[in-house]
Amino acid sequence: MQPAFTALFMLLFVLLCLLGILANGFIVLVLSREWRRLGRLLPSDMILISLGASRFCLQWVGMVHNFYYFFHLEEFSKGPAGQLIRFQWDFLNSATFWFGTWLSVLFCMKIANLTHPTFLWLKWRFPGSVPWLLLGSLLISTIVTLFFFWGDYALNQGFFTREVYENMTYMERVMSMEIHYFLPLKFVSFSIPCSVFLVSTALLIHSLRRHTRTMRQSAHSLQDASTQAHTRALKSLIFFLILYILSFMSLIIDTVGFFFSENDWFWPWQIVTYLPTSVHPFILILSSPRLREVFRQLLLLARGFWLV
Repeated sequence: MQPAFTALFMLLFVLLCLLGILANGFIVLVLSREWRRLGRLLPSDMILISLGASRFCLQWVGMVHNFYYFFHLEEFSKGPAGQLIRFQWDFLNSATFWFGTWLSVLFCMKIANLTHPTFLWLKWRFPGSVPWLLLGSLLISTIVTLFFFWGDYALNQGFFTREVYENMTYMERVMSMEIHYFLPLKFVSFSIPCSVFLVSTALLIHSLRRHTRTMRQSAHSLQDASTQAHTRALKSLIFFLILYILSFMSLIIDTVGFFFSENDWFWPWQIVTYLPTSVHPFILILSSPRLREVFRQLLLLARGFWLV
C-alpha cells in the first residue's frame, strides 16, 4: 500500500477512536452527574458507566498499542513497555466483553415476558446482583489477563527455547505460541460471555414470537406498547450483536496474526476492529431519552457557539 493510503487509514483510525472516546466519555460523565445528584445508580446505569469507562480506556490504550506496534515492533515485542501495554489491552478487552454481555442480559430481563420459574427467579435476582456481576467480571478479566501475561513473559524470557522451540527463530516461536497457547485461551475466555450474549438474544426473540402469536390469537393490535418495546429492544440488541460478533472475530483473527504491522491491510483492519466500540455508544445515546436529551442540548450549545 502506498504511504499516502497508509497515512489516510491511520488518520481515519485516529478519528474513529476519538469519536469513540468522546461518545463513551459523554455517557460516563452524564451518568456520573446523575449518580452525584441522586446519590445512587440504577442497575442499567451501573452497566452503562462500566461499559463506557472500559471502552473509553480501551480506545486510548488501543491507539498507543497500535502506533507503538507499528513503529517500534522490536521494542513492542520484547520490551517491558510493550508488555505493560499488552497487559492493559488484554484486560480492557476482556472487561469490555463482559460488560457488553451484562448489557444484553439487562435488555432481556427488562423486556422478555417468559414464565419459566428459572427465568422469573433470574429476573428477580438480576438487579441486585449487578454490582457483584460487574466486580466478578473485573476479577475474571484480571485472571485471564494474568494467563496472557504469563505466556507473553515466558515467550520473551525464552523459557521454551531449550525444549520445543530450540531450532526456531523468535518470530517462529511467537507464531507457535499464538496458535497453541494464546488462540485457545482467547477463544475460550471470550466464548463464555459471547455465549451468554447469544442466549439473551435468543430468549428475547423467543419472547417476541410468543407475544406476537398471543396478540394475533386474541385479535389485539400488534402495535401495543409491549410489542413495540420488544421490537425496539430486539433491534438494538441485534445491531449490538452484529458489532459484538465483529469484535469477537477481530480479536480471534488478530491472534492468528494475519494483519501484522508490515501488512498493507493493518490499518484498515484496525478500523474494523475498533468500529464496534466507537459506533455502539452513539446507538446507546440515541436510544436513551436522558442521554439523547443532554446530547441534543450539547449540539444546540455547540451550534450557537459557532454561530456567534
